[in-house]
Amino acid sequence: MPDYEYICCACQHHFVKRFSFTEYGRQTVECPHCGSSDIRRYIKRVRMARSESSRLEEMDDWSDPRKMDQIEKDPAAMGKMMRKMSDQVGEDMGGEFNEVIERLEKGQTVEDLENNLPLSSDDKSTSGDFADDYL
Repeated sequence: MPDYEYICCACQHHFVKRFSFTEYGRQTVECPHCGSSDIRRYIKRVRMARSESSRLEEMDDWSDPRKMDQIEKDPAAMGKMMRKMSDQVGEDMGGEFNEVIERLEKGQTVEDLENNLPLSSDDKSTSGDFADDYL
């Protein structure tokens, strides 16, 4: 039996009722907190499954050299682009990556990031540049 979520318009209490498909819509639902029948269905955000190609199509405009030149000059725009790319990929890139994005969105330059972000013990042993890893 599916769960149906509701919110009480009188007391704002969220609650869940379980009905079979045949029962849904035929039974009166009341708020278990205050007893009001002034309730409405609570629909959460809908998440759409998308193919990898459709996600990559949204990133197509980032291949425009003029746009990329502008983004490279604007740390906040670069942070916004990186956040959108991370969202499109659908994977959590980790705390350090998120910190880089937040700092860029606040206007911190790439040079400032390279000079001020502490390296983890794993990163200290590599000869790679911070920007090469994240930017």
